[in-house]
Amino acid sequence: MYTEKVLDHFMSPRNTGSMPDADAEGKMGDPKCGDSLNIYIKVNNDVIEDISFLAFGCAASIATSSMTTELVKGKTLEEALKITEQDVIDALDGLPEEKKHCSNLGVSALKKAIQNYMQKLDV
Repeated sequence: MYTEKVLDHFMSPRNTGSMPDADAEGKMGDPKCGDSLNIYIKVNNDVIEDISFLAFGCAASIATSSMTTELVKGKTLEEALKITEQDVIDALDGLPEEKKHCSNLGVSALKKAIQNYMQKLDV
């Protein structure tokens, strides 16, 4: 059902935990399945220097959140905003059709975190 990469990121998720000194946070939830996700980012010179997440959800939600953090760490904000749900799915070597909606959480929470960061700069 799941690829080796999905199982690896589920069993050993990368970049987990809260980040008390984060520059911004993005939160997302999926009321249909009950999954929820918080992503925290630390930005330096427009580069995501550090990123972490806390997730409550199924194996696919945790794996896609973990992979999302791996894909954007060290990227500029502009590059990170270009990451798509399909990029996450491809990086995990695929997801079962009924679990593809899980990839939306990570990307959506990331975009919210970046948006929240940009709003702080405008203040």
